[in-house]
Amino acid sequence: MAHHTLQKAQYFQGNLGKTAKFIPIVRMGPYLPGPMEKTSKDGTAGIPNLQLYDVKTGTCLKSFIQKKAQNWYPFWSEDEIICARNVNNEVHFFENNNFNTIANKLHLQKINDFVLSPGPQPYKVAVYVPGSKGAPSFVRLYQYPNFAGPHVALANKSFFKADKVTMLWNKKATAVLVIASTEVDKTGASYYGEQTLHYIATNGESAVVQLPKNGPIYDVVWNSSSTEFCVVYGFMPAKATIFNLKCDPVFDFGTGPRNAAYYSPHGHILVLAGFGNLRGQMEVWDVKNYKLISKPVASDSTYFAWCPDGEHILTATCAPRLRVNNGYKIWHYTGSILHKYDVPSNGELWQVSWQPFLDGIFPAKTVTYQAVPSEVPSEEPKVATAYRPPALRNKPITNSKLHEEEPPQNMKPQPGHDKPLSKTALKNQRKHEAKKAAKEARSDKSPDVTPTPAPQSVPQNTISQSTFGDPEIDKKIKNLKKKLKAIEQLKEQAAAGKQLEKNQLEKIQKETAILQELEELELGI
Repeated sequence: MAHHTLQKAQYFQGNLGKTAKFIPIVRMGPYLPGPMEKTSKDGTAGIPNLQLYDVKTGTCLKSFIQKKAQNWYPFWSEDEIICARNVNNEVHFFENNNFNTIANKLHLQKINDFVLSPGPQPYKVAVYVPGSKGAPSFVRLYQYPNFAGPHVALANKSFFKADKVTMLWNKKATAVLVIASTEVDKTGASYYGEQTLHYIATNGESAVVQLPKNGPIYDVVWNSSSTEFCVVYGFMPAKATIFNLKCDPVFDFGTGPRNAAYYSPHGHILVLAGFGNLRGQMEVWDVKNYKLISKPVASDSTYFAWCPDGEHILTATCAPRLRVNNGYKIWHYTGSILHKYDVPSNGELWQVSWQPFLDGIFPAKTVTYQAVPSEVPSEEPKVATAYRPPALRNKPITNSKLHEEEPPQNMKPQPGHDKPLSKTALKNQRKHEAKKAAKEARSDKSPDVTPTPAPQSVPQNTISQSTFGDPEIDKKIKNLKKKLKAIEQLKEQAAAGKQLEKNQLEKIQKETAILQELEELELGI
């Protein structure tokens, strides 16, 4: 039977330069003798399946043999001076779009992926090498073209539990966020595997970003200022938190139905949204003052994009993700729909995008909280009432929630406080105050009654634990003691000569605050 296969030409735009002068096209034919291998079994040369074309003239500049379907696409710097592609255990760099000569090579065993930094020279590159045979995976940062020598790397971060990674440079190319993912969660907590977030800076600093809620990491985005980033994470309802460059939480948005985050081009507005299998609720926040601006709902949206002016938002329902109710809407960030287009029932919308503009064309404007006027009528989402069985339909409705919602909280240290109280600490503080007030009320009513003294045979630690009578306080004390034990272990490692990471040193610095909090809990303050 003659070989017959369908070759798919992929038109790739994600890593092209801003002027888009060159297009890489890859054709993958797994059953053709040669395209997936350099040489076929009979010794004949393979067929080049990756071509680079000049958009202006339409001529093919260079053809390559691309053996792997993953990470096949070349990367250009924003000024298009250098181009790089992954070849076996090397990253090949071409300069000035001369693809006949390899200008530089970065060689690492089993290199899996790389990402070029944004912005002008000096160029930087982040490379990922997966772990094997008990060795950890690692990500290294280099400055082009300084690749030779054992100590030329700008930074290095090793970690376990990584089958694949996603590397995100900030706009100023000073740091990288690495999302490390495993295909399987061995603890059984998640069907979608396990994820961790790591921070690596070009000055050599690195840390693990501590996320207080367990669950998947849905989205990680840098602010355009490159000084903070937002993470959406945790089992639903998901949390969203802004961190600074020390990986300390700055503001916690609480919990809600969300799985994506989008900073405005100027970085002063943040949209938290729940798309996909969520109902499309958006939360628009002023991240300078941490105030909620609006909460519009864009149901069935499959696409979101900020306008370059930083004031308007585009949402769309596109095929093939959804083939019904296709169309797009243009919003003002205050929640008003300014324009709406619905595709006819017999048509489909495949793509919609804003006209691109260079940075700096639109200046940042003052954030407004008043909804702008619009001639398009607002759409109130239909709220589906919960099902009630016939036996309960004539009875009063009781308010019950499946999950306890957490409100937003400013995590910045307030004047006169070393650190803000956590939600659990605030809850415990209220309970202590209520118990204290109740105890005072009882003593006022019956001043002659004296409490029965505790038996002398009972150990002191048992007495101190039984006086709380609150499992949450006992759990808090247990967790604090665990932290103190971990700090003691870190001190022992440091005394033995082991070099600690930045986040481990910060844990040791928090020992005094933990001891004070533990003392307050045990005294019932």
